Amino acid sequence: MKFTGKSLMAAALSLVLSFGAVSSASAAMSRAPQDNLFYATSTEPLGLDPALVDDNDSGNVACNIYESLLRFKETTTEVEPCLAESWTISDDGLVYTFKLREGVKFHDGTPFNAEAVKFNIDRQMPENLVPKMSYAPLVFGDVKSTDVVDEYTVRITLKKPSTPFLNNMAMCFAAPIASPAALKQYNNNLMEHPVGTGPYKLVAWDRGQQLILTTNEDYWGPKPKIQNVIIRIMKETSARVVAINNGEVDIINGIDSNVIDQLKAGGTQIFEAEGNNVNYMVYNCREGYITADREVRKALAQAINVPELVQSLYKEYATPAYSFLPTFMMGYDPNVKAPAYDPEAAKKVLAEKGVTELTILTYSNARYYNTVGGQVLAEAIQAYFDKVGVKAKIDVYDWTTFKSKLLTDKWDISFIGWIGDNGDPDNFINILAADDPISNQGLWLNPEFIDIINKAVAVPNGPERAKLYQQAEAVLAEDVGVFPISHAKTLLAYRPNIKGTFTHPIGLNFFHNVEKTVE
Repeated sequence: MKFTGKSLMAAALSLVLSFGAVSSASAAMSRAPQDNLFYATSTEPLGLDPALVDDNDSGNVACNIYESLLRFKETTTEVEPCLAESWTISDDGLVYTFKLREGVKFHDGTPFNAEAVKFNIDRQMPENLVPKMSYAPLVFGDVKSTDVVDEYTVRITLKKPSTPFLNNMAMCFAAPIASPAALKQYNNNLMEHPVGTGPYKLVAWDRGQQLILTTNEDYWGPKPKIQNVIIRIMKETSARVVAINNGEVDIINGIDSNVIDQLKAGGTQIFEAEGNNVNYMVYNCREGYITADREVRKALAQAINVPELVQSLYKEYATPAYSFLPTFMMGYDPNVKAPAYDPEAAKKVLAEKGVTELTILTYSNARYYNTVGGQVLAEAIQAYFDKVGVKAKIDVYDWTTFKSKLLTDKWDISFIGWIGDNGDPDNFINILAADDPISNQGLWLNPEFIDIINKAVAVPNGPERAKLYQQAEAVLAEDVGVFPISHAKTLLAYRPNIKGTFTHPIGLNFFHNVEKTVE
């Protein structure tokens, strides 16, 4: 069934009506087209509980529903007040005291206060962790205690100084404050029942089809400029391109170099910026796997011509990743490089090691850091492996299933990516120091690397801290813990009647400042 712009809007508004987002049918149907923003994405969120998700698709929706004590400025990763109006830090760097914003309510009408902050942090402390809380150790791992000073003052005491702590408290994973009442009502799980304090609230979620957000009329800050946001799930890039060129949607993500000309020909605008991300190959380093052998990892890396691969798949919209960290991030060292292309050396070592076949586990959907999708990337890598005498079998799944299969299935090689959440190198690279397979999928656990990462987090920003991350990068490259492939540019397409800043350097889209005019 083909939706036109008008029929799609009517369908969305009827859903809004059925869930009580407006008081009457006449009021809804009289709304102008500019009251509804249609956003098409390639991948559905895993869920909408910020403590239980770690994927960009979930964060992209949740960041419009929830808020943290702090937030990033509109176009940078500099922090500013949000649910906390101000804060002080003790001289020893261990005690952070936040003065909270008064008069704020959660979407369920319950009050935001210091007790709510404590409740959210305590649920993610080590003694209360559940398996999906992969961000909790990053954001709250150094927290010793959280204390309510008074109704609108909360004190957080750390075990040791943490340079990125304030940046962590502005992130859209783990740090956002959810309604304690809702958490109690839904058994500590808001994956399908998000309740935050943000400018938008969830109205409906039709699995596999769309999510509908509407304005939080009780929002403490300026109201969103667009009343409703309808997030459509459209897996195929070609379908998203046709939809936006036909005016059926306003913004799409997951575009690649192959569709840019088609989009421009349809009058669609392209947003393009340097991406704070990395697209990389994961080796299964668990005991008993061939890729647990460092020499095998290096040889497989040497089999891949990264510059050729990146140019072929992504054209000028991504750059080869010679190291894990992007070039603009603290700790990047141009002298540290992953193994270079050397197919003869790769063939020799792989033959000596008896490596003739392996299994690649990958995903089908386009990702921010891999706009052609995991299957296309896997097939390109498969061709390189074939040239050095290794036959690779590819198992491909949709994103949600893939994430589960990473934990349960047997595989040698996989692909994943990372988008920086807060501009700090610790956030970007410490996932590879985690003993959690949700964050560190291949479980590459190098004691020297882990020790450096643990030291760097407590060192103030400056040359000493930068040097530590350079050392960590060197260890990662030498041990071939993972194999970086590319740094993708952030790409979105939008209709010319869409105005305002909505794409943030952390890779999320905040819709409250978006404006839509009649084309």
